[in-house]
Amino acid sequence: MKYNIRGEKVTVTPSMKNYITDKLSKMDKYFENPDEINVNVLAKVKGLEQIIEVTALTKRFTLRAEESNEDFYAAVDLVINKLERQIRKNKDRLNRKYKNVENLEFNFNYEPEDDEETEENVSTIVKRKNISMKPMDEEEAMLQIELLNHDFFVFKNIDEECVSVLYKRKDGNYGIINMK
Repeated sequence: MKYNIRGEKVTVTPSMKNYITDKLSKMDKYFENPDEINVNVLAKVKGLEQIIEVTALTKRFTLRAEESNEDFYAAVDLVINKLERQIRKNKDRLNRKYKNVENLEFNFNYEPEDDEETEENVSTIVKRKNISMKPMDEEEAMLQIELLNHDFFVFKNIDEECVSVLYKRKDGNYGIINMK
């Protein structure tokens, strides 16, 4: 894997980099060509929390996980465990979708060891909703998201003349995605 490790409001020391690369190199077993995978790691500090974001970019998909802990090394361990769970959980789904695709970069022949848990609870769509979108501005959409107590709200944006998704961010502010 090719690593890009950087810090935001924290200096990443060589020992921290070594720990991250050692832990991430254990994920090589999940990829057929791990040398072609780009992994971006961002270490941040927010208060007493050490936040680690890992994004692994392959040709067909992107793996991303974020974890925080007061201890930097514990945060790294948590984020690696989360990434491995994502891979194991979605292995069958990826296999069905890409089984005839060459150069997928994913090792479908890898089987977890006996002591590793395999998660068989595959997420499915359990509810489908059809809505009629009335045109509104972003302020009205923010009011709607608060009244409905949802994390996101889809609406016809009259200011941008497109369909938009308004969502709540972890910091309490809002983000918007415009689909033109």
